[in-house]
Amino acid sequence: MARYTGPSCRQCRREGTKLFLKGTKCFTEKCPVERRPYAPGQHGQNTARRRKTSEYAKQLREKQKIKRIYGVSERQFRNTFEKVSTLPGITGHNLLAALESRLDNMVYRMGFAASRKAARQLIRHRHVEVKGKTVDVPSYQVKPGEELRVRMKSREMVAVQAAMDQSARGAPLAWIAVDKESFSGRMLERPQRPSIPIAAQEQLVVELYSK
Repeated sequence: MARYTGPSCRQCRREGTKLFLKGTKCFTEKCPVERRPYAPGQHGQNTARRRKTSEYAKQLREKQKIKRIYGVSERQFRNTFEKVSTLPGITGHNLLAALESRLDNMVYRMGFAASRKAARQLIRHRHVEVKGKTVDVPSYQVKPGEELRVRMKSREMVAVQAAMDQSARGAPLAWIAVDKESFSGRMLERPQRPSIPIAAQEQLVVELYSK
């Protein structure tokens, strides 16, 4: 399945909540979810057409929401689920931990990019190093102890500087250590569900794929 290239805010409105896909815009009054809090399309405001949501529909919507938050394709999402389904522990928690451990998400969480989409662009353009070597694969799974850093020549980029200024407003995550002076960060431990700041019912995804 091809990656979605349409308006990002349309996805947020479809899910009925902010997915934080547009960086700083999501925190301003210009956010379309705030201005138009209803589904997109010509029937978005027509509540009379809405039907009772089935269990399958709830599971599907939750899967779509998580997939869109992390910006992965259907195939990537399914492959990630199949990999974590064999691991010990709660499958839903392992799924979110694997998605959080992606390199693009880590670059975003550390504040070097304003959004996961921007983080993927930084990685694809070879602006990010892992353990001192350039990595241009956004899906690379970062392991505890591995150090990420923005390349020396890329640190003066306007996008990187703006993202770091914005990230200073948020609360740091306990499983990530960031050194803003050296434009580097490290995963201290594999993220646990209580420390993953997304509002999702991952168990519904497990139920969907278990059918």
